[in-house]
Parts: sequence; C-alpha cells; structure tokens
Amino acid sequence: MRSHIENYALKIASAVTQGPWENVTYLAQSLSDVRVRKSQVFICGNGGSAANAIHLANDFLYGVASSTQTGLRVEALSANPSVLTCLANDIDYTEIFSYQLRAKGEAGDLLLVLSGSGNSPNVVEALKVGNQLNMETFAIVGFDGGVCLDLAQRAIHFPVNDMQLAEDLQLISGHMCMQCLALET
Repeated sequence: MRSHIENYALKIASAVTQGPWENVTYLAQSLSDVRVRKSQVFICGNGGSAANAIHLANDFLYGVASSTQTGLRVEALSANPSVLTCLANDIDYTEIFSYQLRAKGEAGDLLLVLSGSGNSPNVVEALKVGNQLNMETFAIVGFDGGVCLDLAQRAIHFPVNDMQLAEDLQLISGHMCMQCLALET
C-alpha cells in the first residue's frame, strides 16, 4: 500500500512539475479581467469535476475577496440539482450546462469546463454554446484532452491517464488562480 501511495505522490509531483503553466497564468489573468468588467464566470463538470466546479466557484467568490477587492460573479452550473434533474429529464443530459448558458451567459463572460477525459458530451456542448455566445472558454482536462482540447479557446491539458490525478490537477490549477486573484489590491 505504501508503494502505491508513494507512486501516486510521484505522479502528481511530475504532472505539477511539467504543468501547462502558461495557460493557467492566462486563466488567472482572464479571471482578473472578468472581475474588473463585472462579467460572469461559469464553471461546470461531471462527478468529481462537478464537485471541483462547486469548490472553485466558492473560492472565486469568497476566497479571492479582500477589504479592497470583491469576489467574482461566479456560478457552478453543476450546483443546482433541481435544475440539473429537470433539464436531464425533460430535455437531455447533454444539455444540462448548455441550456443554462443560453439563458444566463453573455459575450465577455468566461466559461471554465472541468473534465478528466475531455469527452463528456455535456461539457462539450457547454463549450460549443460558450463559443457561440462569444464567451472566453477554458478547459482543464487530463488523458489525451479529448474533444475539449481543441474546442476550448484555451486548454489546460495534463496528459495523465488517471482520473483522480486529473481531478487533483483541476483543483491545483484553480487554487493557483485563486491565490493570484487574492493578491490583487
């Protein structure tokens, strides 16, 4: 068991060492710009990525606020189970995020999708709608990046073939952005 834990630690350390930090820096700057413009940030994902979307929405709302700076106008599209189950039941599960974006999103807003594989149909549809609405679109993905790698305007790609590592790296990237935003005065 210990060797598995040490191996996991080595894999996460390697992924962090080789990370796509230019695009994480770009995401942090874009989030800062969104705050200045008072535009909206939308985050979505499935499963563990849905939980990460909710976690990062909290961080970007509260964790970046200071006595001189407000948090971002941010919403995790995976946070409302009534909306999710209604849309999945009445329309289709692939539309649970894109439908919300059509109603709430505007040009100049920012969409961040989180996906281990980059192939989840509902985050792919969200990116398509985000691009159609002239939102700035980002994806944090693992494995080979999937469809999201090419569909997002900016992809933060960690080529790890492990879902838990991919989800850990979503939070690491988000927390880096959060700390950058918290430093602004």
